Amino acid sequence: MAISGKFDLIIIGAGVMGSSTAYQAAKRGQKTLLLEQFDFLHYRGSSHGESRTIRSTYPESYYPPMVIESEKLWKEPESEIGYNVFFKSEQLDLGPADSSSLLAVIANCKKHSINHRILNRHQANDHFSGAVNIPEDWTAVVTELGGILKPTKAVAMFQTLAIKHGCVLKDKTEIKLVDVDTEGVLVCSGSGEKFLGKKCVITAGAWVSKLVGNGGITIPIQPIETTVFYWKIKQGNEADFTIGAGFPSFASYGEPYIYGTPALEFPDLIKIAVHGGRECDPDKRTWGGSDAEGTATVVGYLKEWIKVTFGDRICWEDGPVMSQSCLYSMTPDEDYIIDFLGGKFGEDVVVAGGFSGHGFKMAPVVGRILVDLAVGGTAAAAELEEEIKHFRLGRFEGNPRGNVKDFEDQVRLR
Repeated sequence: MAISGKFDLIIIGAGVMGSSTAYQAAKRGQKTLLLEQFDFLHYRGSSHGESRTIRSTYPESYYPPMVIESEKLWKEPESEIGYNVFFKSEQLDLGPADSSSLLAVIANCKKHSINHRILNRHQANDHFSGAVNIPEDWTAVVTELGGILKPTKAVAMFQTLAIKHGCVLKDKTEIKLVDVDTEGVLVCSGSGEKFLGKKCVITAGAWVSKLVGNGGITIPIQPIETTVFYWKIKQGNEADFTIGAGFPSFASYGEPYIYGTPALEFPDLIKIAVHGGRECDPDKRTWGGSDAEGTATVVGYLKEWIKVTFGDRICWEDGPVMSQSCLYSMTPDEDYIIDFLGGKFGEDVVVAGGFSGHGFKMAPVVGRILVDLAVGGTAAAAELEEEIKHFRLGRFEGNPRGNVKDFEDQVRLR
């Protein structure tokens, strides 16, 4: 079959990372093609739904600068499109006073000059007008950069703006093979279509390992199926849990790691979930239906945490009123992979994946980095070394655990 089109840059995977990359590439004048195996804005990956948190508080020192830059970069497409996808609040991090993760968060706030307040249980209760309670031996950290991102709306924003700047978008196009050609990178679909690009970026989420595996390359990314839960706010308390009332996005560094957002997407409901899940094949999802015991255990953790933290203001006794299934793409160290694919592909193919359940907020920065790498090659990589050195594929060579850390894993597997 003849070549269907020739492009400066072909992007495989139209989730938030691929769509952000397409927008930024097209805006820079690159002739760009964005390919998606399913419908655009589908619910089978990691970029759908109604809320993701944004926070600059991380135990790892290399993520806060990326989030701080991303906050600024989210505003650019918002201004261009004319609507908001980012709704800002404070961020609350809490946990045992001796938690190595929380202590690292505090150290990074100081290192990166992030305005923060360290509060005991009484101060935290006063700060949030009685809406939050923490145990006596816990510490709370409050920072200014928190809030909610609207995922499906954000992906649609990037895709709309990419089209505006000349990008070609094509969905229902499953890519079976990426190969090298004398003229560049050859991208072949299951239906027989062939596309030729000078460069290629792979942002296929939970399908990254399968796709590059077809070319004989192994990348340590494990898909994880996770479930998020929504809980009913008791009548008379609904306004207390909104951004307008000063309620924060939050992360709890206890066991397990629990996170949530202010009430926004569904009337009188608040999202509270465990950061974790179970290994899966992304093409053989259970959609949460085959692990009743594991789900019951998670809900039990959440009930107890909600009872302690929010008391009788949330209907914890009745359990969650809504749940949604989502995918994580986990690396062994919970850090991203952003690198040239290497081997026969050299610097012509850039791969980005393994965002491990915490990447959505950084999509604008990741998109910027991916375009820099694809267009600028090794020279750009050298300039970006400080930003990307922890995300190199080579970190797993002879060291299957990847980056070494001095604090607990955040994601709980079951």
